[in-house]
Amino acid sequence: MPDEDGHPAPEEMDLGDVLSALADGHRRRVILTLLAEPDGTERHCSSFGLPVSKATRTHHFRVLRQAGLVRQVNRGNSNMATLRRADLEQRFPGLLDVLRREAGRPGRPAEPQ
Repeated sequence: MPDEDGHPAPEEMDLGDVLSALADGHRRRVILTLLAEPDGTERHCSSFGLPVSKATRTHHFRVLRQAGLVRQVNRGNSNMATLRRADLEQRFPGLLDVLRREAGRPGRPAEPQ
């Protein structure tokens, strides 16, 4: 059962939910950005520069949180997101490496179309 903020425990993470969350280019961009940062980096949800409305950004981060890809923490009037590296590596070994390699593939667009 997810915690009070909607974060599933590692054993509750579902591969279908994770892949569905990553299928969207904006959400994948968030994960790749966090993956390039040092482990434990917290980023304000608006700092990713997603070209979407606030409501749509909120939706994208909810999907990422509910899939177990990010942990969100409320810091007063803003939400901060952190990649759940250790949990993802425990539940889906190698997934983050696949994402890194895919992002670095020649001809791969850096931004969602």
